[in-house]
Amino acid sequence: MFLSKYISEVFGGVKSLLTGMRRTGYYFTHHKNIITQQYPNQKPVLAERFRGEVVMTHDENNEHACTGCTACELACPNGTIKIVTKFDITPEGKKKKAIDTFVYHLELCTMCNLCVDACPTGAITMSNSFEHSVFDRSELTKVLNKPGSKIREGVE
Repeated sequence: MFLSKYISEVFGGVKSLLTGMRRTGYYFTHHKNIITQQYPNQKPVLAERFRGEVVMTHDENNEHACTGCTACELACPNGTIKIVTKFDITPEGKKKKAIDTFVYHLELCTMCNLCVDACPTGAITMSNSFEHSVFDRSELTKVLNKPGSKIREGVE
């Protein structure tokens, strides 16, 4: 019983190895079908659904759609996003919550897309950038709202 099970597992492993080696041999003999990309010289073509990092979109007037509701911060499973808010006074004299700083810690991000799904105004999206290598880890902490940016009119 034990010996027959052992022998069947060995034959299964050899069959799996030969299947992989057959694929390798095919690519070795058919040079037209090379799928390896020489990375620094050839940039890869990424799928639209690729998740690279969180970005906040701004229009040509340096306006964004982030209201500072902190839904993305609450949805993040590991504290990648930190939103610092302030209170602006409207022309009517009312206090209105506004975003002061949108801090994004790329080194902690798992690219899960939960923050983008949680955003009610669609202010943040995932970009296709994938080259995040840096020598100093502090460069991976980013402020997503641009200096002098403000909320777009009509966004509540």
